[in-house]
Amino acid sequence: MLFPRRSIIAGGAALTLAACSSSKFRSYNGPEVTRLQVVKHRRKLYLFHNQELLADFKVHLGNTAEGPKQFRGDGKTPEGAYYIDRRNPRSSFHLSLGISYPNAEDFAYARAQGRDPGGDIFIHGDRRKTDPRGKDWTAGCIAVKDRQIEEIYAMVRVGTPIDIHA
Repeated sequence: MLFPRRSIIAGGAALTLAACSSSKFRSYNGPEVTRLQVVKHRRKLYLFHNQELLADFKVHLGNTAEGPKQFRGDGKTPEGAYYIDRRNPRSSFHLSLGISYPNAEDFAYARAQGRDPGGDIFIHGDRRKTDPRGKDWTAGCIAVKDRQIEEIYAMVRVGTPIDIHA
């Protein structure tokens, strides 16, 4: 379900995402986002309140889209169970929400291979002028349009679970 820029339709009720003039910070007073889900092969991010789909967004992924992130610099987007662990209002990509990669399994796998699992994986805004062109251009992050990250940033709290699937 895609929604208009300033409204979300959930359970038949219109929810307002209020924006201050010329501010990237919006307010949200709708149902709590209890879970995020990314389906990489669909290039989609879904926001849920329990079992109810609140919103979905088209995403760009790591520049090596196939397979899960395993090591620093592999260009892949992680796959697994994580949570939103931080908010970055000063992101180089407009706004961003940190993802708790690596989890214990990711860390153990990388260390068993004698490698660094990497980190600093975010949901963030659109590419900068210096970033590569193409469908999947990030270094492993999940990117949306700047207007969309404003909505997501307003809706999602630290601690919200996110599942990333192939």
